[in-house]
Amino acid sequence: MSQEIRNLEPKALWNKFADLNAVPRPSKKEDRVIAFMKNFGESLGLETFEDEIRNVIIRKPATVGMENRKPIVLQGHLDMVHQKNNDTVFDFDSQGIEMFIDGDWVKANGTTLGADNGLGVAAIMAVLESTTIKHPAIEALFTIDEETGMTGALNLKGGVLQGEILLNLDTEEDDEIDIGCAGGIDVTATRSYNEEEVPENSVGYCITIKGLNGGHSGMDIHKGLGNANKIMNRLLFDSFENFGLQVSEINGGSLRNAIPRESVAHVVIANMFNDAFLFDMQEIITDIKTEFKTTEPNLIITIEPAPLPEKIMDLGVQEGLIRAIYAAHNGVYRMSADMENLVETSNNIARVIVKNGEIIVQNLTRSSVESSKFDLANALRSSFELMGCEVTLAGSYPGWTPNVKSEIVDLLVAIYNKQNGEKPKVVACHAGLECGILGANYPNMDMISFGPTIHGAHSPDERANIASSQKFWKFLLEILENIPTK
Repeated sequence: MSQEIRNLEPKALWNKFADLNAVPRPSKKEDRVIAFMKNFGESLGLETFEDEIRNVIIRKPATVGMENRKPIVLQGHLDMVHQKNNDTVFDFDSQGIEMFIDGDWVKANGTTLGADNGLGVAAIMAVLESTTIKHPAIEALFTIDEETGMTGALNLKGGVLQGEILLNLDTEEDDEIDIGCAGGIDVTATRSYNEEEVPENSVGYCITIKGLNGGHSGMDIHKGLGNANKIMNRLLFDSFENFGLQVSEINGGSLRNAIPRESVAHVVIANMFNDAFLFDMQEIITDIKTEFKTTEPNLIITIEPAPLPEKIMDLGVQEGLIRAIYAAHNGVYRMSADMENLVETSNNIARVIVKNGEIIVQNLTRSSVESSKFDLANALRSSFELMGCEVTLAGSYPGWTPNVKSEIVDLLVAIYNKQNGEKPKVVACHAGLECGILGANYPNMDMISFGPTIHGAHSPDERANIASSQKFWKFLLEILENIPTK
């Protein structure tokens, strides 16, 4: 990691971010970062503890003269999304993130950066460590497993926190103040199938899709980005319909909350159709690249000869799967009728696995309206049940309903306007912030979310803007100094 990162301003923020990024912290494997955070709090002599689900809470008394202000909760999540480029050699379970500066951005070497939500966590750490920043009584809440289920927020019991105002530092545009977000649900389709012998006079191919941008399956879902699983299925559908292509294996996508960037399929085709198959595929590939030339200029699709596999899918199940994935909705399902340019409901076909007689298709469905969320989830369920899959709906979490009369919103708008000479955008986002979940057990807590500018979250292109981090830090410090009285 470049020492240059630690010399960036504000140093208090970037040094804590560098410390945090040296600790491996994949979702559901947070033991090391939990220990790191507890050691940090205890080293400052602050009250530090875990709750029953292993969220970490650190309490710091108000600074002198701020004792009459409302107590606040500063909140961020400890885990990060682990994505890397296909040709990057990196072990997220043992290595710290390798960072570097590129102009006005901090990036990682072929992996996600962890600025989501590492910069928010680092800012909270810097405030806790400071002896000069003015602030009211603080409870720092560091939740676990935000990226793959929000189990930390879901299992935080009422009564643990005493704060009246919650500042969630987990949004990604520095000119936005979030007052609402989408909920989500995992839709998973599974079934087994019989494997068959490869027909005689067949040839094997490996179809590879790579070079897509990927990105956050909520914040980026409206951008018209390519989904590797849908593109792959389009190729398989045409080849099956016209040339009887048969599938041996499919491995597409990675995480539910990341738009899939890559997919690989091992297939066979009858030798008699070989030339026609290759010619037809090149025409379709040209069409797809033309369609995505603006949003996905680096898209690569290859079809290369490969050894014949040992087994292929049962043909009837294969046909059902290809048709089900084609029918399953991916992308924006409905725009909000109440907030301009807000995606209300969407789905990400995140993961497709076909191997050794088993099919797994993983989706993440999001919506700021509960009824619409389940409407789309049931549409997906129907598509996959029609081809014989067992479909489970799990991990449902609620959205965060905007409170346009919030006292803390008015304060942040006034401070932002004073510092920047213009009003911020007060918005709701199509991502899963923890505020909605936390509000279920803390209904009287006034909540708001903001953060520095981060682009490409949940992808190896993730990058954090340096100038924006300075703007964010200045904003946070003035907010702390101006929290209302009790």
